[in-house]
Amino acid sequence: MAEKYSEDSIRTLDWKEHIRMRPGMYIGKLGDGASQDDGIYVLIKEVIDNAIDEFIMGFGKTIEVSIDETQVRVRDYGRGIPLGKVVECVSRINTGAKYDSKVFKKTVGLNGVGTKAVNALSNSFRIESIREGKAKAAEFEFGKLLKEFEVAESRERTGTVVTFTPDHTIFGKFRFIEEYIEQLLWNYVFLNRGLTIVFNGRRLYSKNGLLDLLSRYIDTPVCYPIIHIQEDELEFAFTHSTSQYSEEYYSFVNGQHTTQGGTHQAAFREALNRTIREFYKKDFDANDIKTSLMVALSVKVQEPVFESQTKTKLGSQHIEPGGASIRNYISDILKRRLDNYLHMHPDVAEALLKKILQSEKDRKDMANIKKLARERVKKASLHNKKLRDCRIHYNDNKPQRLDTTLFITEGDSASGSITKARDVNTQAVFSLKGKPLNSYGLTKKIVYENEEFNLLQAALNIEESLENLRYNNVVIATDADVDGMHIRLLLLTFFLQFFPDLVKNGHLYILQTPLFRVRDKKTTKYCYSEKEKVQAIKELKGSPEITRFKGLGEISPDEFSHFIGKNIRLDPVILRKDLSLNEILRFYMGKNTPERQQFIIENLRLEMDMI
Repeated sequence: MAEKYSEDSIRTLDWKEHIRMRPGMYIGKLGDGASQDDGIYVLIKEVIDNAIDEFIMGFGKTIEVSIDETQVRVRDYGRGIPLGKVVECVSRINTGAKYDSKVFKKTVGLNGVGTKAVNALSNSFRIESIREGKAKAAEFEFGKLLKEFEVAESRERTGTVVTFTPDHTIFGKFRFIEEYIEQLLWNYVFLNRGLTIVFNGRRLYSKNGLLDLLSRYIDTPVCYPIIHIQEDELEFAFTHSTSQYSEEYYSFVNGQHTTQGGTHQAAFREALNRTIREFYKKDFDANDIKTSLMVALSVKVQEPVFESQTKTKLGSQHIEPGGASIRNYISDILKRRLDNYLHMHPDVAEALLKKILQSEKDRKDMANIKKLARERVKKASLHNKKLRDCRIHYNDNKPQRLDTTLFITEGDSASGSITKARDVNTQAVFSLKGKPLNSYGLTKKIVYENEEFNLLQAALNIEESLENLRYNNVVIATDADVDGMHIRLLLLTFFLQFFPDLVKNGHLYILQTPLFRVRDKKTTKYCYSEKEKVQAIKELKGSPEITRFKGLGEISPDEFSHFIGKNIRLDPVILRKDLSLNEILRFYMGKNTPERQQFIIENLRLEMDMI
């Protein structure tokens, strides 16, 4: 029987209740910190964005960020929040200075939501504003004001201090991954020359803006020195890699990393193609221009419109309301400045032409192979036993797109268990028939000639661009044995060799599944290490039953649902900046068996059973 629908059924939620009940509306997905777009990083970003906006307006050249396990502290030296509005600015929706475009002309957060969401989604939240020799502070718990106090005289430097701890009841047992935070902070200093960020005592600073950004993220030889141009509200830098195949963009709007691109990125690509064709007076294929292209792009837009609250794709058509279109604005600057640059640097123009012609030759050589490969994919897609797809995809404009996941498994037994346990809306499974080919040192021709690689590329939809990616999370799910580790290495080699931007943009993960099940008649504990097994045995006491899972296929679908649901454990694949990608691949996957053998001998560990 349906419940009675009356006036009593209607509820009005206050600001913090709504944020806590529907956090995804404000910060995207939640997550435990394994992914760089998880909510705990969005919270940090929302606070830092306010400090950046102060810097952009000319106030405060240093921002201090410190993280102690789960507590975050951000200190800026801007103007400080007007003392009479400190509490309102962090606890009343639609309250802020950014509605007044005279005060904040080209900022990121324009909806008066950011720090309110941080406040509501934190165990503890404290804000302090120091302004004109006075200070005011307020402390909250789960968004509820506990106390506020003023200091009549303060010797502290003007600015704002925000300290918060994300709520464990919402984010679970989360962890901050330092590499993700450091990358976020480096992007801030690259985009704001003259800004210093001190992160846990380390100083981050950039002298050359996007030139420094591209130099930091490029780990392959380039065809010509990076072309770097800045004018008014537009800055860009680009070059072509000698060994990377895919096109790679680092694009930003008002300092926001637009990982899904948008109107500014499309405008840049179009203008670059047109300018190059006109300069060389040749109608090059767009694919030949973009192959191996690496771009850093930043544009500032007044009152930007993004396609979601997490601001990963720009939807604005104009630089400012009623002003020039973004398309024309970028096209005018790029055409004039790049054309001048190529005329003044004939050696760069020659190297660029040589690269495009080589890409054209490679494309024509591969035309027949690609045609046959696409025909195979088309036939396979009619009855593709390798791919068990989901209903929602990353390139759909739907709320659950951030949860979309492709599990790459070995063999039918493992894929069968995951397939039966998965969420059919957001989780897909791709089954390998065995060990894939070692692709190290091979050309992209092998991606089309090898049926398994070709079908995997088609399933991900990344042949042309990462913008078409169908799954936000690409998860390698192999057995925790020698063969499983080998398959994992072979897949990592494939992605790093041909689609490194998939890894660099934080889409690739390793699935952690339990090694042991420890249970008695009342309780079952799943353990991911020897240490967890020992602890579980101590907690259950007596003589609990211990099962060692040798492969994913041994785990029943009912049990598997615990490991790929809300408690899923994912280890992100992160490229450390102090290691060369080419050197890593050469050492682990190259033809240097004696060198690797010696490394194994010197680093072999014997894991002792602690029971």
